[in-house]
Amino acid sequence: MSTTAAPAATAGPGGPARRTHTVVESPIGPLTLVATDGVLCGLYMEDQRHLPARETFGAPDPDGFDPVAQQLAEYFAGERTEFTVPLTMEGTEFRRTVWTALRDIPYGRTESYGELAARIGRPSASRAVGMANGRNPISIIVPCHRVIAGNGNLTGYGGGLPRKRHLLALESDRTAAR
Repeated sequence: MSTTAAPAATAGPGGPARRTHTVVESPIGPLTLVATDGVLCGLYMEDQRHLPARETFGAPDPDGFDPVAQQLAEYFAGERTEFTVPLTMEGTEFRRTVWTALRDIPYGRTESYGELAARIGRPSASRAVGMANGRNPISIIVPCHRVIAGNGNLTGYGGGLPRKRHLLALESDRTAAR
């Protein structure tokens, strides 16, 4: 487990940003939801690689995440294929570009690191895309689990390959049922 701190919340016109969190249960284990000024900026799995230090998650807020928790429950029940909650993605410009592109991979589909790199206009940057993918702070909603190796194999996933398999199987089963 990494203890690398998430970027500090920045001060806005009304003063410093307020960071809060809660934990929700899911079929793949507890998920920690983190928000800055009420906007989701993190969704982390237990024992996730590159997990920020817990003290950066802010104060507990069990009620402030109801829309996110509802959409996640609908996703795991096979009733939701797209998320509509507002997000703030804290990272370098390149990482944010990759994370934004991840949201364009359709539910139930996969894309290789090379295909993703080409799609963002950086065809020789598949390794950098993989690194950015691994640092995705908003798992599931920003679907980094949909990125696979060029040969079709499942490769690294911050939440572990069993969780990646579970998410891909969930989406594949639901897509086939439609």
